[in-house]
Amino acid sequence: MSNHTNYKSEFLQVLQDRGFIAQGTNLEGLDEKAADGVLTGYIGFDATAKSLHAGSLIQIMMLYWLQQTGHRPLALMGGGTTKVGDPSGKDEQRKFLSDEDINANINSIKGVFAEFLNFGDGPTDALMINNDDWLSKLSYVEFLRDYGVHFTINRMLTFDSVKLRLDRESPMTFLEFNYMLMQAYDFHELLNLHGCTLQLGGTDQWGNIVNGVELCRRKDQTEVFGLTTPLLTTASGKKMGKTENGAVWLNAEMFSPYDYWQYWRNAEDADVEKLLSRFTVLPMDEVRRLGTLEGAEINEAKKILATEATALLHGREAAESAAATAEKTFEQGALGGDLPTIELTASAISEGTPLVDQFISTGLCASKGEARRHIKAGALKINGISIREERPISNEDLVDGKIKLSIGKKKHAIIRVS
Repeated sequence: MSNHTNYKSEFLQVLQDRGFIAQGTNLEGLDEKAADGVLTGYIGFDATAKSLHAGSLIQIMMLYWLQQTGHRPLALMGGGTTKVGDPSGKDEQRKFLSDEDINANINSIKGVFAEFLNFGDGPTDALMINNDDWLSKLSYVEFLRDYGVHFTINRMLTFDSVKLRLDRESPMTFLEFNYMLMQAYDFHELLNLHGCTLQLGGTDQWGNIVNGVELCRRKDQTEVFGLTTPLLTTASGKKMGKTENGAVWLNAEMFSPYDYWQYWRNAEDADVEKLLSRFTVLPMDEVRRLGTLEGAEINEAKKILATEATALLHGREAAESAAATAEKTFEQGALGGDLPTIELTASAISEGTPLVDQFISTGLCASKGEARRHIKAGALKINGISIREERPISNEDLVDGKIKLSIGKKKHAIIRVS
């Protein structure tokens, strides 16, 4: 169904063109509804950390396009579900967080949504809602009697989030098993409170979403819709939003706009078109043009990707500033020869020469002990991104045949690879 190319609604057409659609419960019905008037749709975000990371961006962009095409997005914060933990893709139960921690995380996450969505009281203005408002008030016996009857264990055992855990013989608690009932109940509650008829999510949420659609059909005699987006991995199979040094956080105080710009700038060549279509708002003609560039020109496309993606999250000024800083410290510095430079052979990199040794060779650090102290403090950087542990240099660190080493913001050196 996802290879459908002519939708009536601008919403589904945009999602289709930009590669956001994996599967839907009834795409024709959803298309009719979206073409007919304002649709309210939601995505749930659990509050397990003070910031979301780039892995959540694809969901935020779906809400962005929902609003841009004339509909109303709801960002549902999982104040209640965070207490339980979504078992999807997990091998073990989540650590428990206190109510204070969860609320602090929600407050910290809020600011990011304001960069992508317009909040307010208008018909297409976004709302941020917390499912703790209803989940914590539920009475257990009543909930089981009124809602438990609509779920069969047989069906629940077929969903990936449960099946994969059981296949791996990894213990799954009854608490986690309940997660999908709670998520289904969220959909029913949002339908009744806000007329919400669409839930969006990644393909790992398909089972949870289908449960919600089923519950609304049985309990409310209403057809609601589910739509999933493909889970994104890089061309080399890595998860989006992770680097060797940890998560790419969306909050500026946890991951600076400059580091964020560098993250996108370091994208793999094969991913450029895919990333431009999903994480920028450039017209698709331009995205396709940039995606066909090759050789040195693909680096220009990566800079556009980095600047456009950073502008969406941190604002145009911060994005331009990051691009200018990168140009100044990396390109002009390296080409103008005013940064300390050493040569390494390609074979030395393939053999995994230790990174710490290069910080000493370039004169940035006096000794291994000093380098290790800087690593602990997060002050050593490769290509503008902090490293958190000792490791060898790898081919993945190469950008245009060079690697930039830095201590803090002011001291830089270049490794040229011959």
